[in-house]
Amino acid sequence: MDVKETLKNLPDSPGVYLMKNRSKEVIYAGKARSIKKRVSFYFQKRAVSLAKIEVLISNTCKIDFIKTSSEAEALLLENSIIKAEKPRYNVALKDDKAYPLVKITTREDFPRIFITRKKKNDESEYLGPYTNAKLLKRALVHIRRVFPYRSCVRMPKTACLFRSLNLCPAPCIGIISKTSYNRNISDIVKLLNGKKDLLFNELTERMENFSKKLLFEEAAKVRDQIEAITTTMAKRSSGIPDELRELRKILNLEAIPNRIEAFDISNIGGKEAVGSMVSFLMGEPNKSGYRRFRIRTVKKQDDFSMIKEIVLRRYERVLLENLSQPDLILIDGGRAHLNVATSALKELALDIPVMAIAKKPDRLYIKGKKSPIFLSSDSRVLHLIQRIRDEAHRFAISYHKKLRIRKLIRKERE
Repeated sequence: MDVKETLKNLPDSPGVYLMKNRSKEVIYAGKARSIKKRVSFYFQKRAVSLAKIEVLISNTCKIDFIKTSSEAEALLLENSIIKAEKPRYNVALKDDKAYPLVKITTREDFPRIFITRKKKNDESEYLGPYTNAKLLKRALVHIRRVFPYRSCVRMPKTACLFRSLNLCPAPCIGIISKTSYNRNISDIVKLLNGKKDLLFNELTERMENFSKKLLFEEAAKVRDQIEAITTTMAKRSSGIPDELRELRKILNLEAIPNRIEAFDISNIGGKEAVGSMVSFLMGEPNKSGYRRFRIRTVKKQDDFSMIKEIVLRRYERVLLENLSQPDLILIDGGRAHLNVATSALKELALDIPVMAIAKKPDRLYIKGKKSPIFLSSDSRVLHLIQRIRDEAHRFAISYHKKLRIRKLIRKERE
């Protein structure tokens, strides 16, 4: 391991660092306010002189990291990684009694959540242990703002201050049902267990189901929860967020494009024409957000009109069902494809940034810039855009082939 090169590439931000051996197994996981500063400590002469650290370093062949939005979130992530990977050098959490736990009462209709250091045999659910009580309290404060819960020992007859602060849904006065409250608790457990991506997908599906049932107020509440979670997810990946930040600069966007929706079409001579939309969250596929379209209004080979149709249909639905909008739209094509997509959004009075990527050579087109943008072939930003473009293409072709096979089967049966 090249120590200087490793330390050079570490971020000066909160997160979790993972020390791995030759077999790529995690042998130690730790949290830090600054990953760079914390990991650098291990390679200082004073630290290496300690026997335990010397053994750890001698067995470390690679150091990975996962950035988080705060040290408190890093604490939760550290715990979930230790539970899952069981690194051999993480001995601090072996004595559960010495560290704080999160207790969730299960015998009550409306469970309470609080921190304790004693694990009782009372059928309650215990999460942890965690290495830092102060950071754990900070994490729960943030979570409670997104998913309110009760912490009172006995439910009062009237709503308390926590209701006024939107930190408790006030089951004491019947404002929230048992089902909705327990769903909140389930969402909190996923967060505490480090399953943010799973929770995000479930919330997205929940929001869209509310919208389909015309329950727009409920959908809006879930949308706000998604936005709150997305804000903290923005720094969770080890490399992709840096690429997204760079993409923001290249395109001069107002916000980092955390969620990108990409479109492509597939047809042969206008027949069995289909469109695809793939969704990428933090640089990774979010398959619950994928959508397929059968082209309805275009009867001939007209790629531009097909792109316009699927963009219109997608964002008409977004408006009608009050769904969250992406930070960036990616179109597989050139300047003309960009123009028709922009035209579709203009008809809907939407102002979402749009970019197109043309092939041979790959180049980017954006609104308001006449000349295309060329990125170097080794650019990580270009690689990300290509991966999203290729996934939209794959998804479109797979749907087109499926429809063609169906058509052939029908003809054979006739």
